[in-house]
Amino acid sequence: MTDTSDPDADDAATGDAPAVDAAEVDHVAELARVRLDDAEREAFADQFAEILEYFEALDEVPALDREEELVNVMRADEVEEGLTQAEALANAAETEDGFFMGPKVS
Repeated sequence: MTDTSDPDADDAATGDAPAVDAAEVDHVAELARVRLDDAEREAFADQFAEILEYFEALDEVPALDREEELVNVMRADEVEEGLTQAEALANAAETEDGFFMGPKVS
């Protein structure tokens, strides 16, 4: 994908301040549980800034009036008989007191 924006216009608008700073990149990396070195942190900051520019471009798209009527295409809910507790647990590997047992999550 090529960048069609004017790089000089971006620098003038932001005053050479990065759109995404290292602290924000560190926060996202921590949420994603990844470790980044300084070069990766800088690269991701640039990439995040580009992504944010794409979202800003979406803000410039004009809203359109919808003329067609929207129709619900979903069928109506129908009550049907379900499984009994014994039937639902019949193929379970492990049960306890009428409930499914699963592995412990730490």
